[in-house]
Amino acid sequence: MNDTVHFEKTLSSETLFEGRVITLTKDTALLENGKTATREVVHHHGGACILPYFADGTICMVRQFRYAMQQQLWELPAGKLEKGEDPFAAAKRELEEECGLTADNYISLGEFYPTVGYDTEVIYTWVATGLHETKMHLDADEFLTPDRVPLEKAYQMVMSGEIKDGKTIAGILKLKALLAEGKL
Repeated sequence: MNDTVHFEKTLSSETLFEGRVITLTKDTALLENGKTATREVVHHHGGACILPYFADGTICMVRQFRYAMQQQLWELPAGKLEKGEDPFAAAKRELEEECGLTADNYISLGEFYPTVGYDTEVIYTWVATGLHETKMHLDADEFLTPDRVPLEKAYQMVMSGEIKDGKTIAGILKLKALLAEGKL
């Protein structure tokens, strides 16, 4: 295997937009061949995602309209992080806010980068087990419906393309693999 290390070095950065959720910069980067290139980068504080897995083999997903995509999507409960917020605390918060659940156990599914070409977002994901019902606490501008779905059906929804959300696809596939390997 080739062990070449590729790189780009930021030479300058100009903030084009600073909003509540993202900051957009236009950077000049030095390439490994000595030339420069312009890079537009969306800076995001990241997100936390939780996969509620019940003893009966069902999971809890939410149906939510996503303005940017102009459609309702199936998703795992998740939320954006505030600057400096602990991702694990945020994941537990989202479990209660969006599904009305708390959990006894959490297993990390790791982190992933949803859009590496231009976005700094990192999403941290956990499986929650030993679930208990409590009350939902949606944000004032948040409208969603939680639904319990058999894991096998959710897997088929991923494979058929019905589920299109990246964090949800990753979470369901990782959970299915953990179960198949006897690690959960």
